[in-house]
Amino acid sequence: MSLLSAIQWDTFLSQHPEAHLLQTPAWGALKAAHGWEPYYVQAQAAGAQVLFRKLPLGFHIAYIPKGPVGQEWNSLWPEVDRLCRQKRAVFLKVEPDQFEPAPQWMSAGLRGFLPGQKPIQPRRSVVIDLSGPPEAWLERMKQKTRYNIRLAERKGIQIQPSADIETYQRLAAVTGQRDGFGVHNLAYHRRAYELYACRGESVLLVASYQERSLAAVMVFRHGSRAWYLYGASNDMERNRMPTYLLQWEAMRWAAQQGCTSYDLWGIPDAEEDQLEQSFSGRSDGLWGVYRFKRGFGGTVVRSVGAWDRVYQPALYRLYHLWESKRSSRED
Repeated sequence: MSLLSAIQWDTFLSQHPEAHLLQTPAWGALKAAHGWEPYYVQAQAAGAQVLFRKLPLGFHIAYIPKGPVGQEWNSLWPEVDRLCRQKRAVFLKVEPDQFEPAPQWMSAGLRGFLPGQKPIQPRRSVVIDLSGPPEAWLERMKQKTRYNIRLAERKGIQIQPSADIETYQRLAAVTGQRDGFGVHNLAYHRRAYELYACRGESVLLVASYQERSLAAVMVFRHGSRAWYLYGASNDMERNRMPTYLLQWEAMRWAAQQGCTSYDLWGIPDAEEDQLEQSFSGRSDGLWGVYRFKRGFGGTVVRSVGAWDRVYQPALYRLYHLWESKRSSRED
């Protein structure tokens, strides 16, 4: 079996600068601290970081987030299958790093997979083109967003890089309570920031007014792409529009690092015409963030979704029955 160490996997990724952030060994290390076990598999020019999570009785779920890396997947699957069977995986979930329409080669590369019942990562996002000067980015934005960025500057909002994860966590707690969603704990956010900051691949930007922290974003980069994964704000001075200036400065940071795209990561999974018809009247779930994100002039994209390779059919059905009952209780 062609298993690599984390260092060897990092070397492999250096030959694939297009690889997604979620395939980096730092992401595996982050998930290892929170219930997942990463393995790195290579076969010829393709490879994958495979995460395993324990189930009762010694079984596992296997997951390849935003991978595999490379296009020669057919050579990779026998190695991944061998590992999954060794780990007694009930199924393997793969979420390729591809947007619709899927490339022609992908259907052959996913032979033997079923459409996944439930994706883990959000399927739809807004991706901003960072090519050209910042003035060109502004031109592509909605007029109201441009206005709010300049308003924040005029009203004295200051944006500074920081390593103060405790402040971020306090802001995140307010955001979660206000908007009704769960947030990662302090240990998770600190680990995520530190794993990438030591490589120059993450930044925590904090917006403040008169030395009071109002909002913050945590942005990550790999290769030529950057992702806005975590953001938070409190309820003070919202009329000064600190979150708009924060995103502007995050985009500028990404471009300074050589990135050509900035992924705003996660909007409702609805067609564009429905998004535009409904965003002004909805604030539930991801609708509230879509109202904000749409203004930055990006392109709405949709991933090819999740695909499952089933090793234990009866347990696979049982698992999804349990999942659906758990989801209904949470709703």
